Amino acid sequence: MRFFTAGESHGAGLVIIVEGIPAGLTLDEDYIGVQLGRRQKGYGRGGRMLIEQDHATIISGVRHGRTLGSPIGMTMENKDWVNWQQSMSIAEVEHDPDYDPEDARSRRVTRIRPGHADLPGTIKYGFDDVRNVLERASARETAARVAAGAVAIRLLEEFGIAMHSHVISIGGVSAESTEYPESIDWQAVEESPVRCADPEAAARMMVEIDSAKEAGDTVGGTVEVIAENVPIGLGSHVHWDRKIDGLVAQALMSINAVKFVSVGPGSEVVQWRGSQVQDVIDPVTDPDHPWQRKTNRLGGTEGGMTNGMPLVARFGIKPIATMVNPLPSVDLDTGEGVQAHFERSDVCQVPPAGVIGESMMALVLANAFAEKFGGDSVEEMRRNYQGYLKTTGPRKIYR
Repeated sequence: MRFFTAGESHGAGLVIIVEGIPAGLTLDEDYIGVQLGRRQKGYGRGGRMLIEQDHATIISGVRHGRTLGSPIGMTMENKDWVNWQQSMSIAEVEHDPDYDPEDARSRRVTRIRPGHADLPGTIKYGFDDVRNVLERASARETAARVAAGAVAIRLLEEFGIAMHSHVISIGGVSAESTEYPESIDWQAVEESPVRCADPEAAARMMVEIDSAKEAGDTVGGTVEVIAENVPIGLGSHVHWDRKIDGLVAQALMSINAVKFVSVGPGSEVVQWRGSQVQDVIDPVTDPDHPWQRKTNRLGGTEGGMTNGMPLVARFGIKPIATMVNPLPSVDLDTGEGVQAHFERSDVCQVPPAGVIGESMMALVLANAFAEKFGGDSVEEMRRNYQGYLKTTGPRKIYR
């Protein structure tokens, strides 16, 4: 299974293609819309969220509410496009009688923003206008990922796998630490302005965001993504590029502004002794639910494969590179010192990043699921999956 996205931040819209979803999966635009709506929420978002009301229109791959097994195509309109038609025109505009070269949106962007894709992108592709880079490098593209991820989440739901996420830190404020918390109230997380399970910490996180906003600055943080009811055996120990934790790490690291990823509790495990880190396996008393553990310090993977425990990953998001009070920088044309360009942006993108992270992890798991269990239809995949589950108990039973 794979997906593709296309589109620029202020272009006419976004295009999404999801390939490899089996036939017979129930799917509609309202379901995808729920995930898109979750992404648009969050304390610290910018003015763009007041303009866009994201809706994915399914144009292929679904008939009468069920997938066909063919590529699923979707489009998403950028409502802000009406304000950018001249600047982002597909055709040349110099000879258009309505073209206004003094329109700020049409001017070349030459003031580089440190921390963004501006400099390496313009140099790599030979551009003299940073807008040619920043439009695609924008986090607006993650709306398309969430639409694709919604399809993957819908497939995983058929097999009892559930996706969750919550914020564990923003700036210098951290939530109460927990080792995979069955006690988390996920509905409370959804209702939290910062998607944090700790109400006291959430209040301080909002103060942290307000403080950054008042200073014309930005703030980052850490998010945890969890997949529950993941079966044992997804991924492989055989080759480096089939290890499930490596695939999850790459997917999460690809999200805009993410600077580190860990599976499980992260860097703190290197400070523990081996006897404290490994998740001891309990004796099998129920063949239908074998290989249980009381801890999940390894985040649900061993040797590049899922081990039957919840798959848990954390990722850290650096503060957004675009700031109201721009940093000192240079001009692309002259190399002279200038203030960096300002483009409308968020103060904090940590809360919605969890929703994006769920989508990316779900896309990895759905692909691993399809590779392991195959099937051109959901029913065929279900038969294969149920047959596999019957073989996952103690080996003596099957000899």
